[in-house]
Amino acid sequence: MVMGVVLAALAVLPLLAAAQSCYGGNTIAGSNNVMPNGKYQIASEGIRANFIPYGASLSNLFITDVHGVERDIVLGFDNATYYTESKMHPHLCGVPGRYANRIKNGTFTIDGETFHTNLNDNGGLDTLHGGADGWDYRNWTVVAHTTDSITFNIVDPDGKEGFPGQVIAYVTYTVQPYQWHLKMTALSTTKKTPILLDGFQNPSTPLALNYSLYLPYAGTRIAIDNIEIPTGDILANKQYSVNDFWSAPKQLGANITSPSLLGNCGYNCTGYDTCYIQNRDAYGPYNWRQAPVATLASPFSGTFAIKETQGFFNDSSRPRVAEKYGCVVMEVEDWIDGINNPEWGRDKKQIFGPGDDPYVLEATYNFSLNHTLAATFDHTATS
Repeated sequence: MVMGVVLAALAVLPLLAAAQSCYGGNTIAGSNNVMPNGKYQIASEGIRANFIPYGASLSNLFITDVHGVERDIVLGFDNATYYTESKMHPHLCGVPGRYANRIKNGTFTIDGETFHTNLNDNGGLDTLHGGADGWDYRNWTVVAHTTDSITFNIVDPDGKEGFPGQVIAYVTYTVQPYQWHLKMTALSTTKKTPILLDGFQNPSTPLALNYSLYLPYAGTRIAIDNIEIPTGDILANKQYSVNDFWSAPKQLGANITSPSLLGNCGYNCTGYDTCYIQNRDAYGPYNWRQAPVATLASPFSGTFAIKETQGFFNDSSRPRVAEKYGCVVMEVEDWIDGINNPEWGRDKKQIFGPGDDPYVLEATYNFSLNHTLAATFDHTATS
């Protein structure tokens, strides 16, 4: 399992999505928990989430803070039409697929046959998040919906964006008191194919540089080239280096002026658009639901506009945008471009065919009032 941490431009939570118009406060849902604006709502103590079918996307995630006030903590658009009309399409809180992150040259080989996927990134040099019409560009079907859970489904046909075989996928979002859980499953029904799924209230600063990140099992990371394609090498996150988040919690901006951070996220990029490998096996048996692999905490409960439900409104001098380093993206997934790096031994975790067990990914986010975000993640993909 790897965890991608992005602190370079825009961001949200991992594998969350974007969606419709946003309402704060205590908007009342209909008898089937469908909002008047067509969004779907689920809720539990201290947490309320709204979704839209576009990308099976999370549009709002409200967490009740220490003052009893709901805070919407994910980026998105106020207007639902922007998700389909925006040329930026920043992959906000949706489900990228069928293969999250990048595929080098949009090319891979399975059983001697070479496939070419849609080249939609870096001017046609690679495939990103399943191509130009990936899963977070399409409407999913709501197949189940209760007061605290919702399930979406998509059927991806053979040959779509160049990927072989039909894939049937489901994602279920569930809330419990101050907890948000997601589970994704995907089944390849006809051919072998690669599958890899993946608040602005501080009165002093709109940036996330003072957020503290702790990745206790992330002693290594995947090396990338200047356009963020894995080179095949695994790098050590040396203790006290800019990429050391494992030896102790560290603020995201602690090394922001360090020369060694330049290029850490690609050519001329200063930040952490980087994939950290979570190696808990070295510590013996573990229960991922009890031992977080990542903790992100803030003392407070760009060019991309934030929503009406976000922002410190008492400061009229601030632009209504998420500025550079204004938020954080944390993505849960298997090793990126593992299908083109067989030396990593990830084939059984990323290539699935008829008769195989389904691809499965689960993540749990626990929210507490003394830490803005404490998240536990796990990735399990069996074949």
